Amino acid sequence: MRKAFMGVRLRRLREENNLKQIELARALEISASYLNQLEQNQRPLTVPVLLKINAVFGVDVQLFSEDEEARLVTDLRDALSDSSEPISVAEIRELALNMPAVGRTLVALHRRYREVAERSEAMAAQLGDDWTSDAPARMPFEQVRDFFYARHNHIEPLDEAAEQLYRRANLNPRTIQDGIALWLHEKHGVRIARDDDGKPHRRYDPLTRTLYLSADLSTGQQAFQMATQLAFLELGDEIDRLADNPILVGEEARRLARVGLANYFAGALILPYADFLAAAEEEAYDIEKLGRRFGVGFETVCHRLSTLQRADARGVPFFFVRVDRAGNISKRQSATDFHFSRVGGSCPLWNVYQAFAQPGRVIRQVAKMPDGRTYLWVARTVGSGNAGYGIPGKSFALGLGCDIRHASRLVYSRGLDLGDPDVATPIGAGCKVCERPNCLQRAFPPIGRSVKVDENRSAATPYPVE
Repeated sequence: MRKAFMGVRLRRLREENNLKQIELARALEISASYLNQLEQNQRPLTVPVLLKINAVFGVDVQLFSEDEEARLVTDLRDALSDSSEPISVAEIRELALNMPAVGRTLVALHRRYREVAERSEAMAAQLGDDWTSDAPARMPFEQVRDFFYARHNHIEPLDEAAEQLYRRANLNPRTIQDGIALWLHEKHGVRIARDDDGKPHRRYDPLTRTLYLSADLSTGQQAFQMATQLAFLELGDEIDRLADNPILVGEEARRLARVGLANYFAGALILPYADFLAAAEEEAYDIEKLGRRFGVGFETVCHRLSTLQRADARGVPFFFVRVDRAGNISKRQSATDFHFSRVGGSCPLWNVYQAFAQPGRVIRQVAKMPDGRTYLWVARTVGSGNAGYGIPGKSFALGLGCDIRHASRLVYSRGLDLGDPDVATPIGAGCKVCERPNCLQRAFPPIGRSVKVDENRSAATPYPVE
């Protein structure tokens, strides 16, 4: 871990609590001169002082972490990518480190600007349509995505509730489906019935207290749907409290968030935190072995691995994505600092897209971003066959990645020379914000850069920039 100079953040903490330097020093049990050196960035912030700040003020230590800084750096790079004046990564990192509140404000302003621009373009295309729409600035599903992203994809109250219920109901991986069904019946009077129609996967009738499950679901999927309904029945008040958040504007966003929170609880109940984390470490995060061990699918395991960020028992901080053949990212979850671009598509050199050429096979990739950060990515396709003649099935590619410093804990790193920079594939967050000028796969010129046009010369690199 590099030295962390957090003077501005310490001064802000002191101002927010209306404390003088000597009062804060006394609360942290350090000398006033040492605190002054910390605030002036003459001394780095140490772990003991950081833990004392957490104990005295209840401040989340994540606010002082390198990962939090990196998340803000990547968001700022996106927001400032179309600036009329080039801004170096060093300047952006300095802003994220010393003035994070200003950085977050710039990111928020840029998002609003993008939303207004996109809505204007949509209205210009429609021309005769109603221009007085009162829809919220961000789509409801985007608000829910940001809601989980802000929490590093970890909801502690639901994780704790799931573990407690797992113990009280005497559940285990081999009997999880029958155990949840019995709990629903005994505690809530809910009867489970099979729905041969196959649509939808889960349908609950509150009048008859009957939960209908699609006959097309596997055992693990049925357990997940029962656990989701159990979340609404048993933790409705807690889910309402969590969904009552200023990020979520409008009833539609809050309803979507409620479903997302119930699904989170379902995953936490089927894969209880402590047991699943211990198994993940034991199996070196082998996704397929974990799936067989707990009786769930590849995607469910990936989902759960991206949530293991309990303060006193952290797993590898993963990022998780699900994409289709057209490049649409339908799911993206991050427990740490990987940057998913909001501008344009993602990178075609990413192994998540290569997975479609090798269906059902786990492929791996060491990938390097333009800012120098390197990641280990694992990808595999999932999907279902056709539901009948002429009815298309569905196919997705899943990607699970982590920072290279955690890669040695994964079975997927075996045989790779993680220290060799030539092993890494150069990828970007998306062509419109990627700074790699010589990429042969570039689909768009980078925003804010002039294309170098020479009528007498043809280059192999698309959109060469000035």
